[in-house]
Amino acid sequence: MSQDVFVAGVGMIPFAKPGASEPYHVMGAQAIRLALADAGLDYGKVQQVYAGYVYGDSCCGQRAAYDVGLTGVPVVNVNNNCSTGSTALFLARQAVASGAIDCALAVGFEQMKPGALGTIFDDRPTPFERFDAVADSLLKVEGVPLALRYFGGAGLAHMQQYGTQLSTFAKIRAKASRHAANNPLALFKKVVSEQEVMEAQAVWPGVMTRLMACPPTCGGAAAILCSAAFAERHDLNRSVKIRAQAMTTDFASTFDSEDMRKVVGVDMTRDAARQVYEHAGIGPSDVDVVELHDCFAHNELVTYEGLGLCGDGEAEKFVLDGDNTYGGRVVTNPSGGLLSKGHPLGATGLAQCTELVQQLRGTADKRQVDGARLALQHNLGLGGACVVTLYEKA
Repeated sequence: MSQDVFVAGVGMIPFAKPGASEPYHVMGAQAIRLALADAGLDYGKVQQVYAGYVYGDSCCGQRAAYDVGLTGVPVVNVNNNCSTGSTALFLARQAVASGAIDCALAVGFEQMKPGALGTIFDDRPTPFERFDAVADSLLKVEGVPLALRYFGGAGLAHMQQYGTQLSTFAKIRAKASRHAANNPLALFKKVVSEQEVMEAQAVWPGVMTRLMACPPTCGGAAAILCSAAFAERHDLNRSVKIRAQAMTTDFASTFDSEDMRKVVGVDMTRDAARQVYEHAGIGPSDVDVVELHDCFAHNELVTYEGLGLCGDGEAEKFVLDGDNTYGGRVVTNPSGGLLSKGHPLGATGLAQCTELVQQLRGTADKRQVDGARLALQHNLGLGGACVVTLYEKA
């Protein structure tokens, strides 16, 4: 049996550059308090907590939650790379949907350091061994950091197969900046033009400029999930529910297809999206607004096709026709996305949740997508995991 799950409250703090934020536990506690206040709920009513972060010691979730209350509530710490926040959300939803509990809190936070992502434990095998082996065999490039190589390679594969232009990725980044200009919680609110993106420092000549990559970011976000009965008892907001959700990990095709797009998870995306559409009985054309994992402009482009927002090979036309923004087919990343809003790894999935709940409530102010009723969230972590969530205006 499965019961409906409602998002009764959301909260997100302004994202900041490394060194300019509060410590992780302060950010996490702030996000929890904001979600509780949005729901109008006391922390003592929360029955389980799922806390997501990537860079931190064990039990950081308790450290953040304890600043809000010491109630003995179970706290589960979650780490699934860049999909950590949505994995916490996935577990919280499962707990409520199954009837095991009636109210769960999902919180994500990250205190990051400047610079490109790297491994912390260098005295043991890296979880990216198989990914590196494929990338090394397909790409002959040196001096490009790990994440840039993966996602730049995915974009390069699209360029080579379909003739996609570098300027198309620049258009995606410029679009992100226009959206973020209306988001007071975004890290970068400055609007940049396609030309400025193209003229930025080349981190991989002919494939990527610096502005096509998301910045390391610190921040926190949280959501309160509950059953209909719990919401009714406590007079909570039931205007947004999770209609469908799916989580996938890598398939054999990730490693044996010789396609960098699959190395970075496009097959995980396709399968998770398929499950969500089938469960909800809808198609991608029914979706009004999307928050997707644009850690690089290149991943946004390949994800259009992975989510079925356009056909294979049609992503460049999708961008050139303006179908990815206001007035087009589906508004993607109205928050500014990871490219402009920022990407604090553990918080990203819950920041996406916050944006889409506000869109469906009609409280997104200048970012509001008119008439939004169905909202799709896509959050991806290499290593790997992908979570796709469909929210519905109830």
